Amino acid sequence: MLRDLALPTTLSARAGTVTLRNAAADDLDDLMTLLSDDPISAARGDVADAEDRPLYAAALRTIAADPANAVLVATDEAGDIVGTLQLTTIPGMARRGSARLLVEAVRVRSAVRSGGIGSVLMRWVTDVAARDLGTSLVQLTSDADRTDAHRFYERLGFSASHLGFKYRVPDA
Repeated sequence: MLRDLALPTTLSARAGTVTLRNAAADDLDDLMTLLSDDPISAARGDVADAEDRPLYAAALRTIAADPANAVLVATDEAGDIVGTLQLTTIPGMARRGSARLLVEAVRVRSAVRSGGIGSVLMRWVTDVAARDLGTSLVQLTSDADRTDAHRFYERLGFSASHLGFKYRVPDA
């Protein structure tokens, strides 16, 4: 499972060296800030409001307790969080019973975007994590308005092969 991945690991990006590791409770405020450093996420309520901290803390605890899930952070040479992503392994019946690796909430701090950090994170996911976890497919969804992100994922070899649907549960 995700706990078996060899972390922390060091990755080299154009912006410098980053260390990829599992997120810890002490990272919570930085994670909240990183999620809010995105206009689409902010419009959905990720605004790094201190009143929401218990909700994020509970989510991080739940994810950390589930061996099929992980929130990872990338830190720069000074130890500051510059990126994050969430991974989930999904067992499946389709594709002859193969497992998938789902990537969610990929974020790179706006001040260091275009420095290759997102690319090295995603290359690690496709080249290391997916292989080590025995998954046959890496999948992700991206908001329809994220056209720059779509070009980014296509440059990395992802194909826009499916049309995704979401249903927002009222009062959730």
